[in-house]
Amino acid sequence: MDTSPDASGKDVKPRLINDYDGGDVTLGCGRTLKTSDFPHLASLRGRTLIVTDGSTLLGADDKAGIAEIMTLAEKLKDMKHGSISIAFTPDEEIGEGADHFNVEKFGAKYAYTVDGGEEGGVEYENFNAAAARVTFKGFSVHPGSSKNTMINASLVAMEFNSMLPSSDTPRNTEGYQGFFHLTDMKGDVSDAELCYIIRDHSAGYFDFRQDMMKHTADLLNEKYGEGTVSVEIREQYRNMYEVVEPHKEIISIACKASDDAGAPHKIEPIRGGTDGARLSYMGLPCPNLGTGGYAFHGENEHITVEGMDKVVCILENIVTAFANE
Repeated sequence: MDTSPDASGKDVKPRLINDYDGGDVTLGCGRTLKTSDFPHLASLRGRTLIVTDGSTLLGADDKAGIAEIMTLAEKLKDMKHGSISIAFTPDEEIGEGADHFNVEKFGAKYAYTVDGGEEGGVEYENFNAAAARVTFKGFSVHPGSSKNTMINASLVAMEFNSMLPSSDTPRNTEGYQGFFHLTDMKGDVSDAELCYIIRDHSAGYFDFRQDMMKHTADLLNEKYGEGTVSVEIREQYRNMYEVVEPHKEIISIACKASDDAGAPHKIEPIRGGTDGARLSYMGLPCPNLGTGGYAFHGENEHITVEGMDKVVCILENIVTAFANE
């Protein structure tokens, strides 16, 4: 359920560190959770920290969200509440979590996904997102007699990537800044392929990035011959801001619920996506809430018991707020 494919999630061996001292943690497999890499660790001092053994994901993204929602469900019998709908979606990490979601059957006017980071996070802006596959067709001849003849598909692929803005990568961007992210590459002289994800909060810049890729392909086809470079772009999701912003009351409720739970709310743009974005465009305004987790998608993933408890409290406060309307 919404677990990253970027590292193994099999045979997870979580470790609980009671009264964590806020310093570096030796995980295992030669890995260390370092404060130099994750300065926020100092703020978790005194909590019960949950970490991996260094060989797998922890799975906090998003098994933590599932656990928190199920804990809320256990508490509902003792709470005043209105009609509540709960659902879990698979395949969120590959952008297919809402493919078969029946909004009408779900039967809710508003919803919240619990799929963010630090507790208190309230998110209703996310990237516009697309996946791009760029293929390169070369012309292979004997290298000893290839003057002005050979077209090395792998070298053309390298040239294509070099023509994109070198600073527009995940490593060099933050906040509302978008990027091109090269995720996979393969090739030889005859054939090559590059796979990218394209991200930007601005719809205009998002469209410009897609046009830039197509224009780069056109330039290389002029240089090497038509059909040398082909670009396929598949849109994945859009920025939910346009849909959620007119319903700011659900943002206000979430912010107050976080503040009252002792987790001061933080409104930040998501540098990624969530099923809430797609659900919002399907007619279900759906901002995203933090889970209490950190460093998702790798072996350094971690979370605290106390952070998860606060998220449950936030969810309880939201339920109570709607019941009192």
